[in-house]
Amino acid sequence: MKKLVFPLLLGLVAATPVRSEIHHAITTSTQLTVNAAATQAQRIGSSFSASGSNIDTTDGTTASTVSVGTITSGVYSPGTIAATQDTAGAAFSFSQSYTQADAVPTSAPAVGAVGNFSNVTSTAAGVAGNLAGTLTSAGVVTLTAGGAGTSAIGSMESALTIK
Repeated sequence: MKKLVFPLLLGLVAATPVRSEIHHAITTSTQLTVNAAATQAQRIGSSFSASGSNIDTTDGTTASTVSVGTITSGVYSPGTIAATQDTAGAAFSFSQSYTQADAVPTSAPAVGAVGNFSNVTSTAAGVAGNLAGTLTSAGVVTLTAGGAGTSAIGSMESALTIK
């Protein structure tokens, strides 16, 4: 009986079908970009400072005064400041500095025009030119360069799963 059971069990194991699952996927993509024209501007403001020791100041009208000045189109114009020494022949110091602001425009600039600001970066619009991207059913990605201000990105992914 022992000799009969072993071959019978071996026959059952060998007759079991083997199953497997195979999955294959190919994913391709392209991204084509043509940049728009852009301008970035930063406007600086006015700044004024005056300092001194052993001096008298005047704005030309009143002694010991510093004029507030005026503001026109967003630009500060300080008044005229004169300094005179308190004691003739004595040590004194006086300094003043002024940075003029960029004027505030009365209207927006026309397309393609750049305003008169201190810090301006302007980029022309991209030119598509020959910009192109193609994909084949075999997963081949072909990209053709365009003009300035363009970019082309292509990718292909192949995945094989066996269970």
